[in-house]
Amino acid sequence: MSFKIPTRPSSKKKKPLKDNGQTEIAKKLGLEAFWALPLDPVSLMNVSTWTQENQSSQVPKDLPTAFIQRLWILSPDARNPHSQPLHVPGNNDNTSAEEILTGLEGESRHATNPLDLVAAAFMSSNTFLQQEMTVRMVQCQFAVPVVLPNTDPEQPGNFLLWPLRGAVSQWRSHFPDKKCQEGDLASTYMPVVSCVRLGRCSVSKSQILNCMLGETCAETFVHRGMEGGNLPRTVSNGMVEIGWYRPTGDTTKDTFPVPVIISNLRGDACTHEKTLSLLCQASSAVVVFCGNLTEEEKQLLTSCKETACKLILIDVSESENNDNRNVGIVDQNLEEYVGLPEVSVLQGRSLSEKKLAKMLHVNLKHLLPDKMKLVTLDAAAQLAVGLGYNVDEGAVCKNVMATVEALLKGLDEGSAQFRKKQLPLQGLWWRKLAELEKKESKQKKYGTENDPHLQKEKKDVLAELSSYKMTPGMKIFIDALFTPDKLERSYFLTWIKLRLQQKQTGLLINQQAENEKNLSEHYQEFDALNEEQVSDPASEYQNLEPWENETLSHQEKQQDGTEQQPSTSGYSANQQMCPESSSEHQAASCSRPFEPDPSWLGLEHFLREMGLIFELKHLSSTSGSLNVMRLPSLAADLLLHGVPLEIMDGDASNIPLRWLGAVFAELKRRLPQQQCRTRVLTNLGVYHARNAEVLSAIFGVKFPEGRKRSTKGLYVTVLCLPDNRKKEMECDFLLLMDVEGLCLVSPENNKTTNLCDNEMATVATGLSDVLLQNISSHADSEFETDFTVIVNALLCTKERGSIPVCEFMVQDEGIKSLLQASQLRHVSEMLQTETRDRGPEKADNHYAQPTSFITCFKGPWSNVCPSEPGGYQYSKAVVKLMRNLFDGVKKSAAKSKASSLPDVLSRLSNVWDAVKADSFSTGLQNTDLALAFSLLCTEHSQWRDSFLKHMENWLMGARQKIFASKAKALDDDAIEKGLLSELKDEAREEVKTEADKVRSRVEAFLMEDDLLKMNTETFRPILMNNVNDLQERTTDEIIERLETINESHYSFTQRKKFETLLEKEQEPKLHELVENSKSTEVLLEDKDLEEVFEGLWSKTLSNFDFRPSQTDDITARVKDILRANLISRGLQKHMKKVEDIGQNPTSSFQVSYDHFGYRTRLKYMFEDNNRVQRLEAQQVACKIIEEYNEFVAEKNSLPADFSDSYITEMLENVERALKEQSMEIRSAFEVDLKVYICSTACQDFQNLHDRYAKDAEFLRSITANKSTYLAEFIYQFRKRDQCQNVAQAFTSMVIKPAVLDYVHRPVGMHIAQEIRAQEQKYHSPRVFHYSLLEELIKEDRFESFQEYLLSYKSFGLKKIQERVVTHPPEWTNLNKWRVQRLGKIVGKVAAAVSQTSEATNGKLTDTKPQLERVCLTLEREGGVDVNRAALDGPLFSITTEWDLFVKRLMELLAALRLDLAQEFSQKVDIAQLYQCLPVEPQQCIFNLMGACDKQCPLCGAPCDVEEIRHQVHRALLHRPRGTLPYGSSSLSSTSFAESMTQGNPGQNKNAVDIDVPCRDLETHSHDWIISFKDPNSQTLCVFWRYVLARFNEKFARQYKKEPAEIPEEWRKITQEEALDSLKETFLT
Repeated sequence: MSFKIPTRPSSKKKKPLKDNGQTEIAKKLGLEAFWALPLDPVSLMNVSTWTQENQSSQVPKDLPTAFIQRLWILSPDARNPHSQPLHVPGNNDNTSAEEILTGLEGESRHATNPLDLVAAAFMSSNTFLQQEMTVRMVQCQFAVPVVLPNTDPEQPGNFLLWPLRGAVSQWRSHFPDKKCQEGDLASTYMPVVSCVRLGRCSVSKSQILNCMLGETCAETFVHRGMEGGNLPRTVSNGMVEIGWYRPTGDTTKDTFPVPVIISNLRGDACTHEKTLSLLCQASSAVVVFCGNLTEEEKQLLTSCKETACKLILIDVSESENNDNRNVGIVDQNLEEYVGLPEVSVLQGRSLSEKKLAKMLHVNLKHLLPDKMKLVTLDAAAQLAVGLGYNVDEGAVCKNVMATVEALLKGLDEGSAQFRKKQLPLQGLWWRKLAELEKKESKQKKYGTENDPHLQKEKKDVLAELSSYKMTPGMKIFIDALFTPDKLERSYFLTWIKLRLQQKQTGLLINQQAENEKNLSEHYQEFDALNEEQVSDPASEYQNLEPWENETLSHQEKQQDGTEQQPSTSGYSANQQMCPESSSEHQAASCSRPFEPDPSWLGLEHFLREMGLIFELKHLSSTSGSLNVMRLPSLAADLLLHGVPLEIMDGDASNIPLRWLGAVFAELKRRLPQQQCRTRVLTNLGVYHARNAEVLSAIFGVKFPEGRKRSTKGLYVTVLCLPDNRKKEMECDFLLLMDVEGLCLVSPENNKTTNLCDNEMATVATGLSDVLLQNISSHADSEFETDFTVIVNALLCTKERGSIPVCEFMVQDEGIKSLLQASQLRHVSEMLQTETRDRGPEKADNHYAQPTSFITCFKGPWSNVCPSEPGGYQYSKAVVKLMRNLFDGVKKSAAKSKASSLPDVLSRLSNVWDAVKADSFSTGLQNTDLALAFSLLCTEHSQWRDSFLKHMENWLMGARQKIFASKAKALDDDAIEKGLLSELKDEAREEVKTEADKVRSRVEAFLMEDDLLKMNTETFRPILMNNVNDLQERTTDEIIERLETINESHYSFTQRKKFETLLEKEQEPKLHELVENSKSTEVLLEDKDLEEVFEGLWSKTLSNFDFRPSQTDDITARVKDILRANLISRGLQKHMKKVEDIGQNPTSSFQVSYDHFGYRTRLKYMFEDNNRVQRLEAQQVACKIIEEYNEFVAEKNSLPADFSDSYITEMLENVERALKEQSMEIRSAFEVDLKVYICSTACQDFQNLHDRYAKDAEFLRSITANKSTYLAEFIYQFRKRDQCQNVAQAFTSMVIKPAVLDYVHRPVGMHIAQEIRAQEQKYHSPRVFHYSLLEELIKEDRFESFQEYLLSYKSFGLKKIQERVVTHPPEWTNLNKWRVQRLGKIVGKVAAAVSQTSEATNGKLTDTKPQLERVCLTLEREGGVDVNRAALDGPLFSITTEWDLFVKRLMELLAALRLDLAQEFSQKVDIAQLYQCLPVEPQQCIFNLMGACDKQCPLCGAPCDVEEIRHQVHRALLHRPRGTLPYGSSSLSSTSFAESMTQGNPGQNKNAVDIDVPCRDLETHSHDWIISFKDPNSQTLCVFWRYVLARFNEKFARQYKKEPAEIPEEWRKITQEEALDSLKETFLT
């Protein structure tokens, strides 16, 4: 938390905290230190003022800070208890607030109930900060604490009365005349309705109250449905909070006709009996929400009848039974038990909260206003004292109240009389002195001699002022401020403001009788109205349910009885609860609440008098008293504590410079000398612009404010900036200056008033660094006056120097307000030309666009009803305006240095001298000239906009030229530079031409207007400087944008070239990777692909032609690194050798004689001149140089620019290598070797640096996107690999089967035709049948006969297949024929794929629909049989580039053709060949013969009719029964027997088996016939006789029956006879 422990005394110093729930919540919220030493408003300024955005809390300790910040800007979510824990696992931005608060156990400890947050904040604040918080909570329509539990649970609670005194608001009661009234929470008589809960309830009492109060109070009370409202409470149980309802006067929308206070006791009332007793005694009515009550709770409820004026019970009990509780209270016994006729018992079981709210609202509205007594919370505080509560208004406060009453004695006679008697210095003589000094200054301006009469008059005025003696009131005032007790002084300053407001808004003692009379008449009028319109309260229930009407009827019976008077025993304060006893604080009506009162008296008048006392003591020769001399110290102390200091008395139009000088000197003495940088921020607005309220809303400061105040003046207060703001704003303090009473017309002297307004506005503007121009929403008829005052002030300030940075605020979005703001902005921008900083503008805006902002700031005072909350829009507007003002301070810091306090005073003195002498060429109040100049500024803004629009259009044309030239001559650098230079020259000329047009218009306008013409010498330089500035800025911006366009397009083209080159490098590598993946079937991981890409990236960078650019020499950097290295090694004596770096080095490093020490040289002097030693050293040097070369090669291979770390690492490598040697060499060897290597490195690394210095910005850009290129590379590989797999699957699963089918399907027919051509028996089914039977006879095998009889077709196909197998194909012709078919089908597939590709245009697409289209094309147009079932499933459904997929598919199709062609060229086994044929030759032969597949339904003999499509079937050779098993035909064996015995009854069963079963075939099947001419129709032919004779026993065994009786002559039939029989049957 960002609070600082205040060093100022607080209201109470509390004991150390005990270990309890209060301590736990204090530590959790970081408030434990402030419970011992509470916060005050000044120490909190650091929290509320410097917030530029509404940030969410990160940890619970941030919650109080967030609460204060949001409350200060009246944010509706100020009580939001949500905190975002830091470093919580799994926490992310998508987590909702509910999940954070309730979802995770680790985070639940961070959640806090909003009531605990509010209670803890109040417990940590002193009574003055509590008052500030209460005022803002009332503005937000939040409930405020009135009874607060103690930080020590064992101690009594606190009754907060002082905070309620500052909560002042307005309302319009419905009776008697809807006039606007004003009052405060503490002393205004109002109905107080207290709501408590007894027992456990299933409904939310607070939510019911919110629903009852209406939409504007929807969240007055925190309830369980709000965020955090369902969390357990720690410190807020037992707290009583009040919501203040104020009617607007709209009878259709107001909930209640009069203001009402709703108090809410938190927690169960049975655990807070003392608080319940207080509420019963202090309230107009008590509403008890009753749950399931125990007997003890019933007794407590009954005890309330002795103290409560009115008691309303609402039954919200639960339905389930409990042994310890009585379910419900609405029964006859309980009503008798309560026993009071005034008690209203309302049934609320199973009702929704909205219906309960409606029921309660109707009940309470019926009691208002005449059936509830009016009470004050001031009186309730006295009752609280009697009950043992701590009331915050202690002895100090009471003494202060008495002091204030003594000070304001005589105010009852009128404010004007009081000011005349007690504050005489502010009257005629002070104003007269100001006028005389101005006349004197003007005489000096014109160089005239001093007027003796003027001097005498001034001397008389001073003499009159010197005769002043301090009045009793001022003596009381000053003595009270000099008190050493800071707490007492704070009470005094606050109470005097509140008391002045009370007394002057009609709350006067002398109005008591009149108010009582008005109140009585008001009640009588309301009673009459009730008799006419509301005689039956049940009429308001007409829309409720029937059971609700029953409840009301019960209520009516009780209300018709005698009203119970409240008990007055025990507390004398009860007498104060009735309005008849005292009405001093009764709210007064104010017909025109916003009209200023010229006699209004405020604290600022006393402070002004205090300053004048000091000022006049210095003007006169008399010495002041000790207290008078201490007044500057007192004023400085007040200023540091938030009390504003008056800079200028606007009523007298005078500035007490001696007083201000003394105060500033004292302020400077108190502040650190090195931290006195100051900037002045001024809020300049007319009197009805609510300047004080605006500054209070933004900064939390307190300026003189009041809707009836008419004081004119400039007021300033000091804000100390936090450390983080001091640096960016380049100052330590902000002097906030408020302009009050500007343009307030005096009915006495309008001319003098206008002059004072101009003087005050000029002083405010001239003293400011940042000027907030506040445009009111009421500037209608006074628009011209208000506007010209501000314009005159800007013109006068401009004449004396630079004008401040201007920001603008409008209080509504009406056309008049926006028009005035726009015109003022035009004037400000015109005058700011010479002082405006250019840096930030170029970063954000084109050309010379306005840098000031117009913020719409609609305050709560703008609402139709002052009681309506501000809402989120107001909070956002506060934050936005604050941000704009701070940005304005930053702009001021960029423009000029901050001033010291003496500098500020010096500026004030200079401005005041100029104002007094009216030393301005335009004059202080030249209204017509100000209007003419503003009109010129408006016209100039239109000319500027037209000028900028023209240049924007020109720039668009230049852009097109650049793009067109780039397309034609992209690589021609000379053309590129020439075009850019040509466009720059053209831009300068175009800007100059257009600027000259603007200058001509300005000159013409100056000559047309007489006023402007007379002041041409004043305005022409300003206007021309503005045009020159516009020309300069626009030229610079156009040239800069041309360069940007050129560079942008070049970079875009370079990027395209780079990407093309990278793609070119990637293509073969991707193909290689895909082929390797296909051949090895190894899945490459991303890290493997990243390694491949790194190589491609480095190669592409090396081959890319970067644009040449200026490079820097790295030699100096290398020298600096080597120097630092030698110093660290203690080798400074060799430092001169470093200068040799960069010179042309020798071809190689040579070891010299000087590299060895004296002893070493002496030792080896006889060994051939140290040859061995030198050779060894040379080898070491060569080895180090070789390692260096490897190091350089490694660094050059990296895709990175040269870095200083390369040299550092290289030198470390040299030192490490020398350390590993045991040679005795001098340090000169190391230094010479390092110098040699560094010289070489300068050349090697310079090449690297030059390569990367070319187009460094472009290199950084593509390097930043390297990860994107890598991802695309991996994606392309994965896609191609996936394409490869899917194409492979499609080829193997769909294409190859279709190709083979297409090639092999005609082969079977081809072989069949060859065999038929060679053998005649396959030409006719009859001949074929004959050949089968002939073969059976010759073969003479029972098994063959049996196979033939079981299935003629299968037996026939078998015999054909045996013939086919023996038929040798002509391999050469067959293979050639197959290859031709292969080429044809591959062409069809390729055509189908190409046809599909035309519809996709190569875009990303789903492959599955495209592959299905390929198959359909093959089937429809190619006549190819394709099995599309293989495409089902997700295998083929991928999204890829169709062109890439087609490429892979064509490659696989070509490979398939080669493989199959090679396969066809090889000779294979004929049986293996016939197995792979889709159509078998034997089937083709069988089909070509045209054999009928019908068989005799009785014997199974095949049909031998050869005609095509014949309808009647006939068999030439029916089969005997002996060859058939039972049930083999369509008829049963019994059918056979019956049919046979019918024709020959004497024939036995065995004889039947040798008979023919088909004699009566036509009777069984109409599509079969048997000819009686056929020898087989009646008896068996010789063929079957021969067969039965040969295999009778075998047929019997096979069919498991008795053998047939074969005649002997059958056994004599020979094979030749049987064959003759067949030939006769089939061939004749």
